[in-house]
Amino acid sequence: MSKKEHVSATPATVWLKKTGVPFEEGVYEYIDHGGTEQAAKCFGVDEHQVVKTLIMQDEHEKPLVILMHGDREVSTKNLARQVGCKHIEPCKPNIAEKNSGYQVGGTSPFGTKKHMPIYVEKTILDLPFIYINGGRRGFNVKIQPSVLTEKLGAVQVECAIEK
Repeated sequence: MSKKEHVSATPATVWLKKTGVPFEEGVYEYIDHGGTEQAAKCFGVDEHQVVKTLIMQDEHEKPLVILMHGDREVSTKNLARQVGCKHIEPCKPNIAEKNSGYQVGGTSPFGTKKHMPIYVEKTILDLPFIYINGGRRGFNVKIQPSVLTEKLGAVQVECAIEK
């Protein structure tokens, strides 16, 4: 971990504690548009192990969450096909924030404001551990990837494409 400083509770850490999920806090210097590359550099891990939380919407503007490797992009066509939608696109930042309750750049899949279906790129579950946003810019939590399916109920999909 980068810095060993304690971060005040977020809806994500409250959810993790409430559901009994063990996690380690990781604080890093947030840089606009630094994304998962910045977090990976600060934690000394491959960007593939840093998972981004993306808020998207279907053709009816119903929001959903997709969890993706930091070094990959989402094929919205493949995702739509796998989840039975005609079309999926990223939400505008203000809509994403309204749906998740988190500021863009600090979005966590845990403790979201709205209940949304959650999808996870299948290969994330093969990793020994992941870093994922803890509900604030510059703050990730280190967890076991199995938490995503076992506690969060994320559905596995295959929609990753090279950056």
